[in-house]
Amino acid sequence: MNRYIFTCGDINGIGPEIIIKALNRITVNPDDNFSIICPGNAFYNAAEIVKPRFRFSDAKDIFNYDSCNIWLLDIGKVKQKIGVPTVESGKAAFKSIKTALDFSTRGACDAVITAPISKQAINMAGHKFPGHTEIFARSFNVKNYVMTFLSEKMNAALATIHEPVKKVSGLITKENISGKLDVIISTLKKDLNITFPKIAVLGLNPHAGENGIIGKEELSILIPIIKDKKYSKYLSGPFSPDAFFANQMQKKFDLVFGMYHDQVLIPFKMMNFGAGVNFTAGLPIIRTSPDHGTAFDIAGKGIADESSMVSAFLYARKIFQNRKANASRER
Repeated sequence: MNRYIFTCGDINGIGPEIIIKALNRITVNPDDNFSIICPGNAFYNAAEIVKPRFRFSDAKDIFNYDSCNIWLLDIGKVKQKIGVPTVESGKAAFKSIKTALDFSTRGACDAVITAPISKQAINMAGHKFPGHTEIFARSFNVKNYVMTFLSEKMNAALATIHEPVKKVSGLITKENISGKLDVIISTLKKDLNITFPKIAVLGLNPHAGENGIIGKEELSILIPIIKDKKYSKYLSGPFSPDAFFANQMQKKFDLVFGMYHDQVLIPFKMMNFGAGVNFTAGLPIIRTSPDHGTAFDIAGKGIADESSMVSAFLYARKIFQNRKANASRER
C-alpha cells in the first residue's frame, strides 16, 4: 500500500480547496491510500465550494475514491476567518504538520504533501519556524538538508534558505556548500533516477565575483569545490546568474544550485508559477509542497489553481517509487 498524507496548510487560505481539487484530478493507482489532516469544519466548508469527485460513504470521515479510500483525520473544529492569518489558523496548520510527522516517524506513511502555511500565522501561534522545511528538518534532527524545487523546465536548489541577505555571505562556507552538494547529488541519483547528474553552480556576487574584483567567495570557496575530484564530474560554474538565465543555460543542466533564495526562486517561479514543486531533500521521508503561498486574497472563492498541488503529489509518488525500486536493487 502506498500511503500519502496531505496536511491542510493555513485553513484561512486555499489549502483545503486545492487538496480537494487535486484529488479530483489525480489518477489513482490500486495501492494508493490517502489521508487528509485538517479541522473537519474547514474541510467540509471547502467541500461546499469545490464539490469532491470522491463519494461520501456511510462511515464518518471516510470517502470512497475509485478503488481506494480517502481518510479525513479531523483535528478538531477551528474558527475560520477566511483570507486572514490568525492564531487559530496557525495552531491548526502546525497541529496538522505535527500529526503528519507523528505518522511519519512511526512508519505509517510514505510521503507527506503539505499545503501552504502562513509563516505569520505559525509565528503568531508561538512556533518560531521560518517554514515547512525547517520544521521537518528539526523534527527528524537532520542538519544537512536542502530546499529543492522541481519542475519539467528546471530543477533548482538553495545553499541558504530563509536568511536575510546580509547573512548570506557568512553562510557560504566550504563545509556548508560541500554538505549541500552531497545531498543534491544523492537526491538526483536516488530520487530522480539521474545516473550522471549535471549541476550548474551560480556565483554569489555580481558577475560571479569578476575574478575576485567584486567579492572573493567564488575564488576561495566555490571554484575549489567545483574543481575537487569528488565533485568535478558533476559541477560546472560558477556562473553569473543574469547571463546564465538570460541565455537559457538552465536547459543544459539537471539542476541549478543557487546561493540564496531570490537568486533561484525568481527565475524558477517565472518559468513554473502554478506548476513547480518544493521538495525537502535530505530527509528520511518524502515531503513535497506547492511552490506558492496561501493566496489569502482569493481564499474561499473556489478559483484557486490546484496545478502545483497536483504536481507536488505526482513528484511525491515518483520519488517514493524510485526510492522503493532502488532499495530493492540494493538488497
